[in-house]
Amino acid sequence: MLQELSHMDRITQLQDEIQQLLTIMSSSIAYLTSRANFVQVSQEIPITKSRNPEKYDPPDRFEENKQELVRDLIVKAKQVEYLIQSLPEPDPEEKQVERLQALEEEMAQANAEYIQAVNRAKNLHAQICDVLRNMLDEPDIVKDEAG
Repeated sequence: MLQELSHMDRITQLQDEIQQLLTIMSSSIAYLTSRANFVQVSQEIPITKSRNPEKYDPPDRFEENKQELVRDLIVKAKQVEYLIQSLPEPDPEEKQVERLQALEEEMAQANAEYIQAVNRAKNLHAQICDVLRNMLDEPDIVKDEAG
């Protein structure tokens, strides 16, 4: 059971790391699309738009930031890869089937015990109701004993 919890912790940690990787990717794309200047890539295709200088980073600063974004992505991707490698190999299918059957039997037994407990509680409730009803139906006995 403790080993299963450890595996679940790894899976949760992996989910968190993947979420962070996606956040880094999203932020990188947002930065690259919003802080880049339009550059002519072909002599045949003219630049038809321009940005205000305060809306884009100078080329050297843009390149530094781009390299930092790449480093962040690589680091996070390696962390995700490491976590994936640390996950245990899945059990063989036969073992999984046996485990699921054992869990199903355990659940059926627990369900039967639950039904017995509910029925016992209903019986006890009915007995208490009968006793109280009998006590309330015979008020003369209480008066005779007191008087």
